[in-house]
Amino acid sequence: MLRRTLTSIVLGCAVLLAASGCRHAKVNNPIAGVDSKQPDKQLFDRAMTSMKGARYVEARTLLETLINTYPDSEFVARAKMSIGDAWNAEGGKVATQQAEAEYRDFITFFPTLPEAAEAQLKIGNIHYRQMEKFDRDYADATRAEDEYKLMIQNYPNSPLLPEAKQKLRDVQEVLAQRQFGIARFYFLRNNYAASQARLMGVVDSYPLYSGMDEALFSLGDVYEREARALALQNIPAATKEKLVAEYEKHAIEYYSRIITRYPAMRRADDARQRLTALKAPVPVPTAAALAQSKAEEDSRESTNRFRAAFGNFQKRPDVSKSAKTGEPPLTDPVSPSAVALVQQLQREVAGVPPSDPNARTPANTGGSGTGSDTVGIGAPRTGTGTPPASQATPGSNNVVQPGDGSAPPPAPVRNNELDTSTAQTPADQTAAQSATDKKDSSSEKKKKKGLRKIIPF
Repeated sequence: MLRRTLTSIVLGCAVLLAASGCRHAKVNNPIAGVDSKQPDKQLFDRAMTSMKGARYVEARTLLETLINTYPDSEFVARAKMSIGDAWNAEGGKVATQQAEAEYRDFITFFPTLPEAAEAQLKIGNIHYRQMEKFDRDYADATRAEDEYKLMIQNYPNSPLLPEAKQKLRDVQEVLAQRQFGIARFYFLRNNYAASQARLMGVVDSYPLYSGMDEALFSLGDVYEREARALALQNIPAATKEKLVAEYEKHAIEYYSRIITRYPAMRRADDARQRLTALKAPVPVPTAAALAQSKAEEDSRESTNRFRAAFGNFQKRPDVSKSAKTGEPPLTDPVSPSAVALVQQLQREVAGVPPSDPNARTPANTGGSGTGSDTVGIGAPRTGTGTPPASQATPGSNNVVQPGDGSAPPPAPVRNNELDTSTAQTPADQTAAQSATDKKDSSSEKKKKKGLRKIIPF
């Protein structure tokens, strides 16, 4: 019995020591190799020792003492950075906010030091660690993307540049997956304009997305469906033929883009079949494009079994499929408007030149009303749009624009005067209200039955 107790105590101590060592293994003294007996150096060494022991308040106190007591010390810059590291290592929402503020102060006061790039990278890492899955809050992912872009643009010669680029690829993988998920949501509900806007944002903003072939194929499919919807509309034959040809041309462009830019992806064969069905020429990818696409696909990792089984229960996103090669885009993401796409189509159907934005356009052709992401050709009607002339209700408030370009009919005459012949006096209104209240009251008509008779409530 005593042997078992001693064994348990020894094993428990070993586990605690191992956990403690793993927790503080990343806390290193950046100037440990400097041999100096100066008091500022001793303060810094004591602060690093406190950080390794998870005594973060003590470490920050020592570092602030160094900065205030020895403002001309060569260790002031590193002490300022270490204060942010102490907040960052402490963890928690408030502590990470303080760490970000300290890193920004460091960049403000020491913009020319090499450590400024490190501070900028650490700001991005704060939001990278707080980033959630693509179908949840994306605020930290957006912040991380902006911070990494800033680091790459402002410090192009930093040795930390490869790490920043890889983190940026991971973040953009999550943001692209979010946009594609929303586009898929609208596509399954036949809201093609909203789906088209989201898909255009994906293909124009995130070229390294692991599902780029699926996004391009879906966008070509959306244009084909819109072309078929236009073919069924009651519009002039010349206009219909022109619009159908234009939308099929866009579909061909996106199918061809899969083959010319992403020939190693699985949707390349499906794109060739669609091009053949549309009687369009099938392009041949160049050797450089094929090598680039293969390099990107080979760099992606596969999702492990544990992640596949329990991924839905984890908060952190899965970035294993993000590319490990290629230059991530540094421009702002493109965000087309579904409403603008529908309005453009309305002008094309009406034959209005693009230079006349104030011209009146006919009702939506198959749209579902107005809204940033809830309109589009083929979307289910919800009754919020203006009905066509053949469906307008006489005497209603719907203003219908005639198709022949003539002026709309005048509005019906409204009489806002009170009809005094049927008006009631205040006494009559009071009596009528009392009769209504008495009629609506249920306490006088309902009687209690059974055990309800003895229950006082």
